[in-house]
Amino acid sequence: MISGNDITLDKIDLSILRFMQQNARMTNADLARELEMAPSAVLERVKKLEQKEVILQYTARISPAAVQQKLLAFIFMKSSEGMGSNNTAKELAKIPEVQEVHHIAGDDCYLVKVRTADSSSLMNLMRNTFSHIPNILSTRTTIVLETVKEEQQLVIPEK
Repeated sequence: MISGNDITLDKIDLSILRFMQQNARMTNADLARELEMAPSAVLERVKKLEQKEVILQYTARISPAAVQQKLLAFIFMKSSEGMGSNNTAKELAKIPEVQEVHHIAGDDCYLVKVRTADSSSLMNLMRNTFSHIPNILSTRTTIVLETVKEEQQLVIPEK
């Protein structure tokens, strides 16, 4: 049994999460068969996991190259905001090309993951979008040459 933030997950919940993370399109009947449970009981558990915000959403993973988003960059940003303020993070999160915004420890304030079509579109994003966000003092950009592993799945404990 695992608990945290007022959420308690038992072995069955963890098994459900493991199966659904591998294949979110798995039918309730197939999931029930794998767990050797009644479909109604599995459906009830899945709904509770959604209500507790353990399962946040169901998505399709799309190849970035297929939609002309071939350039991946990580941008370290310094902000003039004081501790506890998230205005810059909120503005960054509104930008469609921004996939992730992380408040980080160290010299920089944020680590931002961005996907664009190419280096000129990245430069355009930085000149015409990031430059209009107040409080950004500096940026350091790292362009990814090759991605060896990019994973969204979490390691779900066995018990």
